[in-house]
Amino acid sequence: MKTPLGIVLIFLSTLTLGKNATLEERIRDDSDLSQFYTLLERNQVAMASLKYRSLTLFAPTNEAFQRYTGNTTHVLYHISTVATTLEQLGSTISSDLEGNPPLYITRRGKASQEKIFINNALVLRSRSNIQLQNSDGRKQVLHVIDDVLQPLTVLPSSSIELFSPDAFQFLTYSESLDINSHRMRSYREKVIMNKKEIVFQAVGSHTYFIPIDEGFKPPPRADLFDKKVIDGHIIPNRVLFTAAAPFGDPLPTLAFEDNLKVQITFSQTSDSKSSKKIVSVTSNTVIGDDKHTPGNVLAEIVQANIPVKNGVVHLISRPLMIVDNTVKEFLEDKDDGPLKKFYEVIMKVGSDFMQSINGMKNVTLFAPSNEAWATSNLDNLIKDTEKMRDILNLHIVKDRLTIDKIKKNNVNAISQVATNADKKFLYFNVIADQDNNETVTVEGGGVNATLIQADIAATNGYVHIIDRVLGIPYTTVFGKLETDPMLNKTYHLGIPGHFNDQLDNVKRRYTFFVPRDKAWGALDRTWPSTYKKLFMPHYSYHATSILERHVILADNAYTMADLKAIANDSVVVLPAMRGVLKLKIREENRQEDNHMYNPHHQEQPNINSGYSIQFNNRWINVFRPDVECTNGVIHVIDFPLLQESDVKFSPITALSSSSTVLKSSLAHIFLVVILNILFLKY
Repeated sequence: MKTPLGIVLIFLSTLTLGKNATLEERIRDDSDLSQFYTLLERNQVAMASLKYRSLTLFAPTNEAFQRYTGNTTHVLYHISTVATTLEQLGSTISSDLEGNPPLYITRRGKASQEKIFINNALVLRSRSNIQLQNSDGRKQVLHVIDDVLQPLTVLPSSSIELFSPDAFQFLTYSESLDINSHRMRSYREKVIMNKKEIVFQAVGSHTYFIPIDEGFKPPPRADLFDKKVIDGHIIPNRVLFTAAAPFGDPLPTLAFEDNLKVQITFSQTSDSKSSKKIVSVTSNTVIGDDKHTPGNVLAEIVQANIPVKNGVVHLISRPLMIVDNTVKEFLEDKDDGPLKKFYEVIMKVGSDFMQSINGMKNVTLFAPSNEAWATSNLDNLIKDTEKMRDILNLHIVKDRLTIDKIKKNNVNAISQVATNADKKFLYFNVIADQDNNETVTVEGGGVNATLIQADIAATNGYVHIIDRVLGIPYTTVFGKLETDPMLNKTYHLGIPGHFNDQLDNVKRRYTFFVPRDKAWGALDRTWPSTYKKLFMPHYSYHATSILERHVILADNAYTMADLKAIANDSVVVLPAMRGVLKLKIREENRQEDNHMYNPHHQEQPNINSGYSIQFNNRWINVFRPDVECTNGVIHVIDFPLLQESDVKFSPITALSSSSTVLKSSLAHIFLVVILNILFLKY
């Protein structure tokens, strides 16, 4: 089939037009860059540059302008007079704005997954690296970005002339700069008083965190400043805009030396009132001294990404490193802070609860984040003051627990610590991934939570922000069994015979005495043959029948206090999945100890639950009582409910025990018979 000559000519003319299009035409014809092109048209210098000069143009999309909150767009700050492809971009590139302030380039990721940022704007790679020529044949490059670039400028009402100031000039003339009325006079005075001007004038590319004046209240916070505190607000030789910040990675500050080590970490949370992301920074004094307390100090970035000649400035809500408030004051510190919801719940329960925290000389608070409360079904529960008070007390430990202390006491084991809730404990676990990055989890009342912001220091203890509310069940008995690292062996024992599957039924109520991994280890030491055979796949029927003995089925799930009341110092007979379960319940008046211990190395029953159960004349410690689930309750025990004679094995017994076992063992039995016949024959 022949193609008409007219269509061919139109196609060729289109190719020629695309090939010869200038950068100005390219932007003009892109509907998604229309707002930026309108600004270009109004700027004579920019239009002259497009017509006569080589250049690189960073063009924000229309969506970027919709998010932009600034009053003025500085077009020339989006232009560099050197034509530069993405591959040629270094760490900085000079802009065409008066004073030629630099634009900072950040690369994140590797190879094809690499992201490139210009200041705080992401380069949209699929629409960038477009190389064209103007009418004079000069090379021009277009990169499309997702944010409007905003330089540091003086207020229109100011009479000073200041172009591309460094960080110290920023501090000196801050009242004349367009920074949303933020003032930092107090910090400037501390810098001058401690003769630290040089670190703000340093050539290079650095990140500066400057606390605003409001953050210096209350006294005597301002008096705690010294040279090292100022150094702890500076990350040297790295420019970190928030969009490209390595969230969660600790970054060394100028105060990182032999006797004092301070790091800064970026973090991000959601505003409870809107979808806006709140970016914060945390200083971690890893190694402190007499003047500088070890631990973390959290500050919100109130104005981010202010570019200066030698890096970037972030204004923060309060000074870093300085520990001068109590746990109570930390909770009260900010109306829209990361623990706002937690504080609101506390106040609904009663302000006396807050006073009790304040009266503790040594306290660690595991505080659920705002997001943790948003995902919990708490509307009705909060109305139950007594229940809610018990839940809040579960989040309090009367001791100073840093994350390092938790890790040291958790080597090769899961450790526990008493809480402010009567006879309730927290259980810690440290999980390392393939890169040896460690995550610390805490369980309380059947809920597993992850520490997402640890070691926030206070004068009377520490705060750890966690991602769930403890004591409010969110998973079934099956879900708990499947995910709890202490219950691995029981979970795997219940897989072959499909015992576990029924525990997901939300229409039933289970009371499950679950042997922890250490309990099965005790069985192995006591009756090794029984233990070995019980975990063999061929004998899953026996495992299932024994596990069914551990589960009480009734209209309600039973706490240990419920069972103790029913037993009343005598044997209680309970309906189990298989047969009946006869137990005695004992509650001991044990002395509580708030210090964490490692059960892997040392048994300390004085800080256990206080409950024991008697089965077959053996008293068994209840290691973790009352682990609540959505369809029941788990009691973690230190020895399984069985006796040696429960597991009897012979070929006939094994064959008759279940049709499943018969099928799985048939080949083995047949082989034994053949071998016996051959042996008799020869």
